[in-house]
Amino acid sequence: MLSEFKTFINRGNVLDLAVAVIIGAAFGTIVTSLTEDVIMPAIGAVFGGLDFANHFVRLGPIPADFKGDVTSYAALKEAGVAMIGYGQFVTALVNFLIVAVVIFLIVRSVNRATGKVEAPAGPSEVDLLTEIRDELRRRP
Repeated sequence: MLSEFKTFINRGNVLDLAVAVIIGAAFGTIVTSLTEDVIMPAIGAVFGGLDFANHFVRLGPIPADFKGDVTSYAALKEAGVAMIGYGQFVTALVNFLIVAVVIFLIVRSVNRATGKVEAPAGPSEVDLLTEIRDELRRRP
């Protein structure tokens, strides 16, 4: 069993995957910071100081012993109040879109650099069969 594990670990794919996970986690942290610290405040400024982090719909009652800010999503969430945090969802959605665009650009760049550009689709089977039939009819 130990030799099988050693063979598994020594495969290039496992090491590549480990590196990808580590770089992906670091990249996720950078994108999260970009979204929360740069993009969402800029969007908020455009819309008149809108702070997306504190936009929510409270579904449950606030506990009697709650001492925090009733307009703070984080404080209410920590107190266990049931809420729909649509501001946090919008932030996560923007975060996802940034990651998706960056990954698309990376994959597209790698494909162009390695020459793995998708070839345009050729004629369909029906078109090919029609051409063959027409060619056979032309022959004596």
